[in-house]
Amino acid sequence: MTDFPALAPAHLDHPTLSALVPPELDHPPRFLLLYGSLRERSYSRLMIEEAARLLTRMGGEARIYDPRGLPQPDDADPSHPKAQELREASLWSEGHVWCSPDRHGAMTGIFKSQIDWLPLETGGVRPTQGRTLAVMQVNAGSQSFNTVNQLRVLGRWMRMITIPNQSSVAKAYNEFDEAGRMLPSPYYDRLVDVMEELVKFTLLTRGRADYLVDRYSERKADGRHPAATSLADATRP
Repeated sequence: MTDFPALAPAHLDHPTLSALVPPELDHPPRFLLLYGSLRERSYSRLMIEEAARLLTRMGGEARIYDPRGLPQPDDADPSHPKAQELREASLWSEGHVWCSPDRHGAMTGIFKSQIDWLPLETGGVRPTQGRTLAVMQVNAGSQSFNTVNQLRVLGRWMRMITIPNQSSVAKAYNEFDEAGRMLPSPYYDRLVDVMEELVKFTLLTRGRADYLVDRYSERKADGRHPAATSLADATRP
């Protein structure tokens, strides 16, 4: 079949390997890390801090967002300093790490509020689209995967590139010492695995994230041609 009566050929991309070769970037990969508890000894925060250390050790640059003082969504103007800080950090980032406690079988409201302050689009700029994402959860009891599953759905909704690996730590209160450092264990090894994978996927996709999530339907609606192909290529049968 060579006839496509429903297709607008001028807006169709023809993906090539050369289009996926990222440009040379001279800065470390940038990561924003979010956690979901305001407790003084927050295990999701301790997990995020451990993740940030690993990302830095692997050559990345990590910023941890402190959710204290962030108002509830729609309870303040988007110009609120904490909301602005969160959006600017996401725009700066090339990848995210999300960690929430599992509370009542779901992510916490503290965590979800942070995501709700990140719009899909603002002024033509998308603070999350195309960024890589690693998801983690900490549990007060036995291991579950309720929260990481929810975080994956949320990441997909935010148009992020969620890596395959993930971490769920059972009885998190047993996995950290008094100083807040994670103890040696298979859970720690899995955390290292997840951060390694995140760095690899981020290096693979950064500089080409916009191309990877560029959509035919949006190009057609906006009257744009594919960025990585010539008009002659885009209009061939």
